[in-house]
Amino acid sequence: MLKKIAFLLLIFFCHSAYGQKIETDRPDQTESSSTVPAKHLQIESGILLGLSKNASNKEQQILLPTNLFRLGLTKGIELRILSQLESFQNNLGRSSGISDLEIGTKIHLFGRENSKTEVAFITHLVLPTGSSGLTNSKYGSISKLSISNVLTDYLELGYNIGYNYFGSGNGDLTYSLALGYDLNEKVGVYIEPYGEISELNFWFSNVDAGFTYLIKDNLQFDFSFGTGINHRMNYLSLGMSWISISRK
Repeated sequence: MLKKIAFLLLIFFCHSAYGQKIETDRPDQTESSSTVPAKHLQIESGILLGLSKNASNKEQQILLPTNLFRLGLTKGIELRILSQLESFQNNLGRSSGISDLEIGTKIHLFGRENSKTEVAFITHLVLPTGSSGLTNSKYGSISKLSISNVLTDYLELGYNIGYNYFGSGNGDLTYSLALGYDLNEKVGVYIEPYGEISELNFWFSNVDAGFTYLIKDNLQFDFSFGTGINHRMNYLSLGMSWISISRK
């Protein structure tokens, strides 16, 4: 059903203005402060292989694929739908299927044009629609403030601070800080510390890095990898992002 909806939206949004270079929310953990232009559809898709360990448990996660659909509703406002297939395994067993669906929005608050700073607000509603063993079974929310600063023509700093709540407990404070550098017109690299204070009590600190390659103005490939700093975690990810354009 989701594929049919995406196909219809793709047809509708393909008449949008040509010439917009793609700006994505992947592969780093920091969500960008830019929104998808009005009447555009942007699809950001990828795979992720993750592994984490502690003294009593080992967890393996495979997301294949994870899909973020971003629809430009008006200037500065986009609709967001996140859906992913997941395989998760720990000491208790293995679960495979669809993760909980997320529906949300990104709203541009202010910035750019004559300013080097841009700010946006992002919020998602998490719906307990996932497969058995993968669903949280409760409604939740993911919200964050996204800020970016242009430092030079080739260097940009982006950072997020947010709060997640999944229906019980105290929730999680999240943060990320991504420094991106454009090697040339097609290749960009980044490094990023990020983490969370789980249940407002346990701090998990991580770092990741990666690169993007602009195949065309509306098509981008990415690769990233990350590791835990104060805990045992590693991941690898590959992805592709595409935005609709019109033919003039």
